[in-house]
Parts: sequence; structure tokens; C-alpha cells
Amino acid sequence: MSAELFARIEGRAGRITLTRPGVLNALSHAMCRQIAAALEEWRHAPEVALVLIDAEGTRAFCAGGDIAAMYHAGRAGDFALGRGFFRDEYRMNAAINEYPKPIVALMQGFVMGGGVGIGGNASHRVLGESAQVAMPETGIGLIPDVGGTRLLARAPGRLGLHLGMTGARFGPDDALLAGFADHVVPEEDWPALVAELVATGDAGLVAQAARPRREGPLAHDLGAIGRAYAGTGDAGDGAEWLRAALSGLAAASGDWAEAARAAGARNSPLSMASTGWMIRALGPAPDIRTALAQEFRWTWRAAEAGDFLEGVRAQIIDKDRSPRWRHADAMALTGAEVAAMLAPLGADELTFPDHGEGGA
Repeated sequence: MSAELFARIEGRAGRITLTRPGVLNALSHAMCRQIAAALEEWRHAPEVALVLIDAEGTRAFCAGGDIAAMYHAGRAGDFALGRGFFRDEYRMNAAINEYPKPIVALMQGFVMGGGVGIGGNASHRVLGESAQVAMPETGIGLIPDVGGTRLLARAPGRLGLHLGMTGARFGPDDALLAGFADHVVPEEDWPALVAELVATGDAGLVAQAARPRREGPLAHDLGAIGRAYAGTGDAGDGAEWLRAALSGLAAASGDWAEAARAAGARNSPLSMASTGWMIRALGPAPDIRTALAQEFRWTWRAAEAGDFLEGVRAQIIDKDRSPRWRHADAMALTGAEVAAMLAPLGADELTFPDHGEGGA
């Protein structure tokens, strides 16, 4: 057991528990490697019928990546540290999604960024009633990564475009609607469910424990969201996409629209435009490797050519909440700048270990 996670075999289950509740189980580079190593060790272990991932504490399953080290390295001109983190994290995300055995993720509290990359790529994604899910990366000058663009591209209508651009939080019922989870199981029932999973290795027990689906706020707003982003379909490049999205939101009404307009004025224009363009490029049924490879092109450049360092400074380091983006006005952004963030990386492209197994 490390200070950051606890990997072990119990009964028929390989168990991984994140053990950093004091920092909302923030995902470090070492944790990415440890999770990947445990999955590889259990891949062909006959005693392991399924993998169960959970986290200590009540406030968060995982609120995102531990990015302070990347910030300090990037400020010093060292971009290799961040690029290495993203490379290993994305390979770990793909390993979860493509795993040949069921992976059950039990997620409570904040499930954001890197936490979505762990739990949202599992085969059996369980939320508790306290869950608050988000891909808030555009607020720190990044894009929804860890396979997040894939999840957003598969969301109904134009919901994924909205959630990715604004970074809006949503509860467990809306997470089911958006395709970020499969079941909601009351957290008071988790100990009994875990005991049964460990004893039997039967992932089918998850569906039996789930409460009936309910309608969340986003279900009511889905049609209006679709209409607000309708103009983005005619955009010729990423900058045009963002301008069309902001124009549609300006004409929309309702609490969701007001919050979206505030996010549009607050988040990085380059990040928002790139997010919409990446989701659109993936289409409705992307595979995990295509999504991660596209995300890696962007994040490989994020510290050197994007708004990432400034976003982390404003939100996490100095906490002044006043980022000075490269484009103070979204109207000044060009499509060429978005395209440059997504250009091929040549020898630096993201590659994946080949286990001879395809993912979903």
C-alpha cells in the first residue's frame, strides 16, 4: 500500500482504492503508473474475476489531476514532465476502457477530470447520490481529456458540446443522461454491494443494486440546449464554432443559459473552441484510442502554446480567479490557432501497448 492508493486482491476481486482524501484523491503521475501496473498484473490472473475501484473519504472519488508540479516545471521551461504525465495517464485510461475483465467504479462526491478518466472509462460505472460530475478543463486553459471528448461526443443531442465548453457540473441522474455513468446505487448500500462483488466476482450484481433512473435538470433543458448550439453545425473552423456557440447562448433563456454565458466569458477561448471542434471531429461513435490520441496532441502543446499555465496559476496557484488568456476577446481567435494545437506530433504521437484486445 502506498500513501496514494491501495491495490490488492480480495476474494474474486482486484481492488484499487484511492487513498488521498485530504486532497480530494487528486491523481498523481505515480498513481497512474500504479493503477496501470495493477491492471496488467491482474489481466490474466485466474483468481481475479473483476476489478473494483473506489476511493477513501466522502468528499471526492477523484477531483482531477495533481497538476501543480506540471505548472512549476512548465514555468521553468520544462514541458517534458507534463507531457510524460499525460502520456502515462492516457495509456492508463485506455487500459481501463479496453480491459478484458469487468471494472466496477464506485464514485462519490467530486468526480472531475482525471476522476472521470478512471471511473468514466470503466465497464460498470456507479455513482452515489452525492456525486457531482464535471469536465471543467476549459476553466484552466485545458480541454476535456482522459477520454472526456469521447464521452462528450456520445452524449445525446448537443449536450456534450455544452458540457465540454462550459465545464458545468451535473448530478448523478444527469450523468446517466449524458452517458458518464451506468447506474446510481445509494451509498448506504455500497458496503453490501462490495462484499457481494468480492465474494462472487459477479459484476451483474451492480445492476441489481441500482435504484430506478430519475430525470435530472438537464433532461428538461436538453431541447433548449440543442437549439442554442444549432448554429455550430455550419462552422468552418474552431474559431467560427466558438463564435456560433456564444451567439446561440446569448439568445437563449433560462438558468442554464445564464450560467453558460458566464462560463463562456470566464473560460479560455482557445480551450472552448478546441473542445467543440474536437468533439465535432470525433463524431457520434468514437473509439477510446482515437479520442486520446487527439487529446494528447492538444495537451502536449498546452503548457508551451496554450493557456494551461496561466489557467493553473489563476485557479490553483495564486487563486486570484483572474486569468489573462492569450485571447482576451473570443472574436480575436483564429481557426488556424485551433488547428495548430491539433496538428500531428510525428514521433511524439501517443501510442498504446498492444494486448491483442479491443475496447468499447
